[in-house]
Amino acid sequence: MSYRMEHEAGPTARHAAGLFPPAAPHRASDGHALLAPVLVLNASYEPINVCAARRALVLVLKGVAMTEEENGHFLHAARVAMRVPSVIRLLEYRRIPHQSRALSRKNILLRDRNTCQYCATVLPSSELTLDHVIPRSRGGSSTWENLVACCHACNRRKGNQMPVEAGMKLMREPRAFNLHTSRHIMRLMGRSDDKWRKYLFY
Repeated sequence: MSYRMEHEAGPTARHAAGLFPPAAPHRASDGHALLAPVLVLNASYEPINVCAARRALVLVLKGVAMTEEENGHFLHAARVAMRVPSVIRLLEYRRIPHQSRALSRKNILLRDRNTCQYCATVLPSSELTLDHVIPRSRGGSSTWENLVACCHACNRRKGNQMPVEAGMKLMREPRAFNLHTSRHIMRLMGRSDDKWRKYLFY
């Protein structure tokens, strides 16, 4: 099944999901639109997560969530069009545990906002690596408190030394990714999307 993303424009594009002409050939930008971030609210309207638009559409189609805000795009499949959400809300309240997220490279980079924790350079994920603050060769473990985002230049400079030995200093003390960290990141992301603001800045 092929999909086509379109930005909302003109009277004929503004009506709700319904019958449309067959979808045009897939465009390169379609995949990017389906990866757009969507704010996820609990049934209580409390912001609890951010997911990709593709995942948000699945949750809406399964009846797990409903769309609260739209991002102005349509997803076309065969002769049916769906508005792509910008904010969704779960229909049943989910208790959010206080435990941190799974320890992973992706979550470390997210926690550190794709910023080298030694030189403060912001880089794409592909240009960052993870550094063990206390090197593994000196007993350092792979934990939230000992792993930080690091550019390749700083990683080479530090090598198997402690930061103080290499004359380097961390921007901030690394901590586990918790709900407070998630909220802070959601607020940073929400600054560029007006539809998120009323749910994040209160």
